[in-house]
Amino acid sequence: MENTRRKPELLAPAGNLEKLKFAIHYGADAVYIGGKQFGLRSNAGNFTFDEMREGVEFAEKYGSKVYVATNIIAHDENLEGAHEYFKTLYEVGVHAVIVADPALIQACREAAPDLEVHISTQASIANWKTAEFWKNEGVPRVVLAREVSVDEIREMKEKVDIEIEAFIHGAMCISYSGRCVLSNHMTARDANRGGCAQSCRWKYDLFEDGTNNTTEVSDEADEMYTMSSQDLSMVEHLPDLIEAGVDSLKIEGRMKSIHYVATVVNVYRKIIDTYFEDPENYELDPAWVDEIWKAAQRNLTTAFYYHEPTHKDQLYGKPERLPKYDFAGLVLDYDQDTQIATIQQRNNFGVGDEVEFFGPNFTHFKQTITEVYDDKGEAIDRAKHAMMITKVKVDQPVEYLNMMRKQK
Repeated sequence: MENTRRKPELLAPAGNLEKLKFAIHYGADAVYIGGKQFGLRSNAGNFTFDEMREGVEFAEKYGSKVYVATNIIAHDENLEGAHEYFKTLYEVGVHAVIVADPALIQACREAAPDLEVHISTQASIANWKTAEFWKNEGVPRVVLAREVSVDEIREMKEKVDIEIEAFIHGAMCISYSGRCVLSNHMTARDANRGGCAQSCRWKYDLFEDGTNNTTEVSDEADEMYTMSSQDLSMVEHLPDLIEAGVDSLKIEGRMKSIHYVATVVNVYRKIIDTYFEDPENYELDPAWVDEIWKAAQRNLTTAFYYHEPTHKDQLYGKPERLPKYDFAGLVLDYDQDTQIATIQQRNNFGVGDEVEFFGPNFTHFKQTITEVYDDKGEAIDRAKHAMMITKVKVDQPVEYLNMMRKQK
């Protein structure tokens, strides 16, 4: 059957201005960011209004959009300044805000009625009637709860004319759409107001109630997890979400590294474009799956999309040791005549290291480093100093903002 569906938006996280630019450079159609107020990632870099302006200008230059997460569940004390904040966001030029709390939705509509509102995943939209409710409230897009299946998404799109945004990759909350008080209880940091301490990711022993008797979870208790979810990945199943009608495919990870953002965006950009070139004959390239594992920090799962998760979708016991890659260098320039690339060091590398260069459009090649020079042209064995400018002999042409990684 011919696929006439519109190509979905690829939406990437951007914890700071640098990550925003890399996400767009590596293929994101839109990015979501946080400001200094009202967001759920208080420990991310987050943006000043001036940085937002620069980010919006950069995004629009490449035909991309910027959304701002204002998705806390607010207490009375958190509402102060909301009207002015939304008014300023509109003046800055952001394309939409992501909101969960009705009080903040109301504040946005009063202060900036032309600023588009998307309903956050924190609102736990898990059925078509709720999607219809927000449609009737004039909301153009809803971000679905993490607990929704592919079949449920398909039903929503069949019954409600509303844009649907769904997560395709990244960390999963162990509780229901973030409704968790572990962080509040253990650290006095409110998970629903941006302060989550990720208590579910900690390692625990068991104690007999009313006694001091300790029951180790295993013989390797210092390495144990007990209620930590695996990370979501739809890299092998993305056409299912596209065909179900998802309008925006969302990657989690505003606090992740530039290497993570560039790698994951690069893979999903390639998958989306390849699928739409010839949907009927689309086939998964194993290289895309291999690439995702270079950014993975935990084992991967499809979470709720096909079944209710079981213990197999969680991290129990000693975690599996995944191959880890360092973002070693950023390409700033390349001389075709000499085959010398100017590389800004991001992690220690040197002569004899096997490295991999990669860039947008899923370009890759591996080589062993044979020559490194400092910024004065002196030959050196290793680039040891953070952010130092080096010259490196490369085997194939590279481009500005290509990355160099190496396996730890």
